[in-house]
Amino acid sequence: MAIIALFLVFKSFATQKPLALFGPVPKDVTYSQFVQDVEQGGIVAEGTFRKDKFIGKYLKNAPGAVKGNDAFEVALPPDSQGQSRADLTRLLNEKKVAYKYAETGVQDALLGAVGPILLIGSVLGLMWFLMMRQAQSGGNQAMNFGRAKPRRPNENVPKVSFDDVAGVEEAKQDLQEIVDFLKNAKKYQALGAKIPKGVLLLGPPGSGKTLLARAIAGEAGVPFFHISGSDFVEMFVGVGASRVRDLFETARQNRPALVFIDEIDAVGRQRGAGWGGGHDEREQTLNQLLVEMDGFDPNSGVILVAATNRPDVLDPALLRPGRFDRRVVVDAPDQTGRKAILSVHTRGKPLADDVNIDSIARRTPGFSGAELANLINEAALLAARKDKTRIDMSDFESAVDRQMMGPERKSRIMSEVVRRRTAVHEAGHAIVGELLANCDPVHKVTILPRGMALGVTISLPTEERYNRTKAEMEDRISMALAGRAAELAVYGDMDTGAVSDLERVTDIARAMVCEYGMSERLGPLRFGKRNGSGFLGRESGGEERDYSEEVAQIIDEEVRGIIERNYARAMEILAENNHVLLRVTEAVMERETVGREEFLALLQDAVVPTNGGRVPQKPEDPEPPNTQVIAPSESEAEGVPSPTRPEPGPTRPRLEPGIA
Repeated sequence: MAIIALFLVFKSFATQKPLALFGPVPKDVTYSQFVQDVEQGGIVAEGTFRKDKFIGKYLKNAPGAVKGNDAFEVALPPDSQGQSRADLTRLLNEKKVAYKYAETGVQDALLGAVGPILLIGSVLGLMWFLMMRQAQSGGNQAMNFGRAKPRRPNENVPKVSFDDVAGVEEAKQDLQEIVDFLKNAKKYQALGAKIPKGVLLLGPPGSGKTLLARAIAGEAGVPFFHISGSDFVEMFVGVGASRVRDLFETARQNRPALVFIDEIDAVGRQRGAGWGGGHDEREQTLNQLLVEMDGFDPNSGVILVAATNRPDVLDPALLRPGRFDRRVVVDAPDQTGRKAILSVHTRGKPLADDVNIDSIARRTPGFSGAELANLINEAALLAARKDKTRIDMSDFESAVDRQMMGPERKSRIMSEVVRRRTAVHEAGHAIVGELLANCDPVHKVTILPRGMALGVTISLPTEERYNRTKAEMEDRISMALAGRAAELAVYGDMDTGAVSDLERVTDIARAMVCEYGMSERLGPLRFGKRNGSGFLGRESGGEERDYSEEVAQIIDEEVRGIIERNYARAMEILAENNHVLLRVTEAVMERETVGREEFLALLQDAVVPTNGGRVPQKPEDPEPPNTQVIAPSESEAEGVPSPTRPEPGPTRPRLEPGIA
């Protein structure tokens, strides 16, 4: 549009014709043709003499008129202009063609000079407006690269208070103190106390760090700005540092204020971790953040709250007092905390009378706040799928199994041979695990496929454990190897179904020898150390050998000795209880899932191991706390007892022959 208008303006100057944007352009007619049309009559309607031109109009439907354009223009002869005009006026009077004179005055001259300038200016203004609008609406931040984009809670987002946060009471207390300081600063200043400049929230994913920050925003009553650590990172050098300056400048203009940076490890990673000595954009951003938090210009009135689940990779200068003065650990909740979290997330949901929040809390040790919230949602979805009006206890049990092991694989069809072999495998796990004193009691044995496993034995801890003894770890190895031992005792052969069991027991035994100093032959020493990655600024998971080949051979012998000793113990227990093994196998084949009460009835005449075994409970005895189990964490796979998660029971992911 703008290009067309410019073209018309230049054309008007070049041809010396009036610019007509909203009407037709007069048609050029020769003087002789014009005289002929006037003499003929009935063609020319009227006209106007303007300097050396005659501008006229054709009659409607005249031979010379063009459809939609009845105007024409005639250039009068310059040699005898006066005589030509006099002859022409007589001819016009004779033929009764109306005409008039319109001489150009000062007003016409001004309009002729100023009009094109105004038109060009308006076209250029329109082009500038369109360019700016395109830059803003198209996501092009060329004009605002150095500006931070912190978000502030608005009225459309529901406010969160500390009453909506449960299971992290110690963290809430630390943060409530900061909120109270912002509201009642004189109480603290009278005692000479200074509020922390920065608070770092540490904890695993899903533990509630961001939820706590939202609660601070809802409780503080002061301007609250939140931004992600990745929002500072750009492809252009210096943009991140500029955004940090802009963020803190905006916060200082609104102080007292709170600034929340989520996932701060995106910009706070340790400096000097990369190879080559490059001072990259991320380090410049971190340097500017360090200066803003505690530099020559004290940042009074602005409190920084940051969250991360990777405190090990943060730069030491960022963690020192004066920047992040307080570190708040937001860990996975215990049983009391899980009960409080479940109570918060079940508000407003229609629950059946049989729902027991205490029982659900006991069944979910190690679950984080996000996992518990997802558990409640899964139970509601399962109830809606069955067209229920209320959520009952069976929906929560199914939701726990689904979140722990995956969805039930009803479409997977197994032959009778595979089902029986799986039942034998799981029966071996269950019998040995129940008879050994240091294993968690068996809650359920099933051969219903879930996730990647064809069968699973669920062991339930009676209490939350934070450390494990040598006897407990050896009993775990015996229970894990009992599935392979049961197959060998019944079929005289083995298959690939025990691959995960072998991997787990090898990691546990090696951790006992190399990390926990549980080898009598090697003594209380730790062998091997982790390698750090120069690019990541963290431990990469590799291990460096700091021992000789002779010690390596002894380590292998000790690991093999632990596994073979406990494998032999599992085979001995199953040989003494062969009749129980067959009985449990038939029960599992018939019912597919055997609960604890029925399983204890099948163990009534079981032979208890003499080396620390326990007598099975009678069916009428009270059932132990009905807690559930989740998949093993990485630390458990290496033999490291998790401080929050219980010991999982063995599972049996069946693999096809030839698959490693």
